[in-house]
Amino acid sequence: MDDFILTLVASDTPLSAAHLAIIKRFMGESAIMITQPPQWLKEHKAADFMLDTKPTIDNIKSLRRLFAEDKIDIFVTPASTREKKLLIADMDSTIVDGETLDELADFAGIKDKIAAITERAMRGELDFHDALRERVGLLKGLPQDSLQKTLERTAFNKGAQTFIKTLRDNGVTCVLVSGGFTFFTEYFASAAGFNAHHGNILHIEDGKLTGTVGEPILDKDSKVAYLTKYTQELGLDTTQTMAIGDGANDLPMLQTAGQGFGYHGKPLIEDEIENCIIHGDLTAVLYALGYSDF
Repeated sequence: MDDFILTLVASDTPLSAAHLAIIKRFMGESAIMITQPPQWLKEHKAADFMLDTKPTIDNIKSLRRLFAEDKIDIFVTPASTREKKLLIADMDSTIVDGETLDELADFAGIKDKIAAITERAMRGELDFHDALRERVGLLKGLPQDSLQKTLERTAFNKGAQTFIKTLRDNGVTCVLVSGGFTFFTEYFASAAGFNAHHGNILHIEDGKLTGTVGEPILDKDSKVAYLTKYTQELGLDTTQTMAIGDGANDLPMLQTAGQGFGYHGKPLIEDEIENCIIHGDLTAVLYALGYSDF
């Protein structure tokens, strides 16, 4: 039977002996045995507990509430398959800050209108295909140089480049897969050091957006398909794979991967995915995977 590792990762408030004591008390009350003394991955930043039983999603949610005030994130990984060899990552609001389509809409003066549609789609309230076509259609006639202007105002989320570089340095294949557009995935994949990227294609004619997007549209099912494709091509077992994302269209990918991580996710993600970065930056995943030096 596999052991499991529970990892605490601090963001603002340093981890202390009091935090470790909360875990010991909680596990005792939950009839989960801690089989080894806690191990610091980085003193006052991240610590591991070896457990004989996997905490339930309700256990995890209870721990999130206990540590919410001190902004400490909770992760659980199987000890035998903690090391990963493939990452599939979402782009918008995960690797980069914000939604590139919303920012592009700002140049058309309709950011609020499009952002409202995006928010509903990311919460799973709208059909992704219909929502994407509607938003792109509203951008018909927008000058092509708006793409470059949007790129220039879009930044990586904190820790993104360290996250990808550390994984790459340790032999992990990293793939950026986005329901956004290849104009952006190409740039950010290259800048962060991803091995490959995939996204949707915006149609442009005579220097202007046509208001249409290439078919078939890359959606939640496509993300799962790319996860499967790269897993097979690399000769990996699913347990050696991981995925990270924030929205409803990432959920199937997160549930299919050996380890799914939510990043400052929508309520649906936090409700369904046990490993969520709620408070910290993307390097929190590195601690969850057992890295301590990056």
